[in-house]
Amino acid sequence: MMWQHNEITQQKLHALIHNGEVQWGGNRNLKIYGLLNCTSGKRMKTANRVFFASEAEAQQAGYRPCGHCMKTAYLDWKQKEQRL
Repeated sequence: MMWQHNEITQQKLHALIHNGEVQWGGNRNLKIYGLLNCTSGKRMKTANRVFFASEAEAQQAGYRPCGHCMKTAYLDWKQKEQRL
């Protein structure tokens, strides 16, 4: 399940993170996902921020790994994209 930041309260978001239901953050406009503590992710506008329960969920939604906090996964993704 994908949660949009501007559609849930801070209290609900903190509960989801604490319970392990949210483990990844993403940018809805750029279709990028990454770690919750990524400095790039923390700078994005709340309206663009989404959250995922798993990395697989983010990938199934068409998001790619962040080049900042997930460099290895991003480089692997980039190599696969170049082959297509």
